Amino acid sequence: MVPMAAVRLPRPHRFDVWAALGGLLGGLVLWGFGLGLRHDDDAMVQFAGRGPILVPLVVMAGCELLRRSAPRAGLCLGTLALAADQLTQGSIATIVMYTDLMYAAVLYGPASTARRLPWVTGLLSLTGVLVPYAVWREPEALLIGVVTAGVAFAPASTGLIVRNHREAADAALLRAEQTALLAEMDRSQAVTAERARMARELHDLVANHLSAIAIHSTAALSLEDERTSREALSVIRENSVQGLSEMRRLIGILRDGAQDREPAATPTLDGLAALVEGARANGLDAALDAEHEAVPAPVELAAYRIVQESLTNALKHGAPGRVTVWLRQRDGTLSLRVTSPYGGRDAPRAPGSGAGLVGMRERAALLHGTFDAGPQDGPDGKVWVVRAELPVHDIDRGGSE
Repeated sequence: MVPMAAVRLPRPHRFDVWAALGGLLGGLVLWGFGLGLRHDDDAMVQFAGRGPILVPLVVMAGCELLRRSAPRAGLCLGTLALAADQLTQGSIATIVMYTDLMYAAVLYGPASTARRLPWVTGLLSLTGVLVPYAVWREPEALLIGVVTAGVAFAPASTGLIVRNHREAADAALLRAEQTALLAEMDRSQAVTAERARMARELHDLVANHLSAIAIHSTAALSLEDERTSREALSVIRENSVQGLSEMRRLIGILRDGAQDREPAATPTLDGLAALVEGARANGLDAALDAEHEAVPAPVELAAYRIVQESLTNALKHGAPGRVTVWLRQRDGTLSLRVTSPYGGRDAPRAPGSGAGLVGMRERAALLHGTFDAGPQDGPDGKVWVVRAELPVHDIDRGGSE
């Protein structure tokens, strides 16, 4: 024979232990004073005397130990104990503990039990009102249904209300945690995107100076003219100082504790002339044709960076020839075009590729503008054209609200 495994009862909750002890002690106090619900000559009393009262009282107190760990089992045993209590003189402590078992069965029991018990106890209460009155035709018969409702339906309904509130609170807490998690994910993505943008910013700022340094250092090494070498070294030093300054500013932005960093001026369209002049100093035949009014700072910064990157690309990849920067503002749009000779080193590059062009395209997209770049046939041969259309009115309107 296969030995049967011993049934291990669940460990009661600490509060349930105190509830069982309190109900049992309260019932013993009432029993000691001889307080019961019925007399021995009552028709319902089948076991006269004070002794039989203790049996359902002790069983009901034991059921209280199961109010959380096994609420349905505790309620079933408690119902039997309550029925047995009706055959004795009865104790109010036994009834009170039973109402607590009914409440706990709905609150801590399975969802199916929580849904059914209020309906079952409600039907029993209604039956306890209608059937006795139909049989006896006495107003006192209505009290049977009232007592049934007070003992069973009221605690079951209360337990259901409390359970619904707890589930609603848990759902709200879960939504709050999910919202916090999504906010943290959005923050992490925003930080990553900002760092990527700053990396492109670093490329836009420093690449121009480094390209100029490389070109003029090559010239200084290849030519033996002392004057030409001195001029090239001057240009190299100027670009080195500017590149280091701009790199230091961007590294300060990326570094933690940026509150100690001094504010730096944001490039504007008024600085395009100096930018083109610097390109000329680096050996680029550049010209500026710009007409514009006051535009928002984001538009100015985007246009400045696009021109700066275009001049850098022309310096690194373009063939010798005229580079034209054209800028106009009309109908709420800032139109920008940079035209440069199409160099032989541009041929393997797909239009719109490369970190610099990707950064320029993203700057225009952030402002809901358009951007395109690629080779094009011009009057004097093939040219590389960079075009951008940046809206102005929408940003002004959004910033004034």
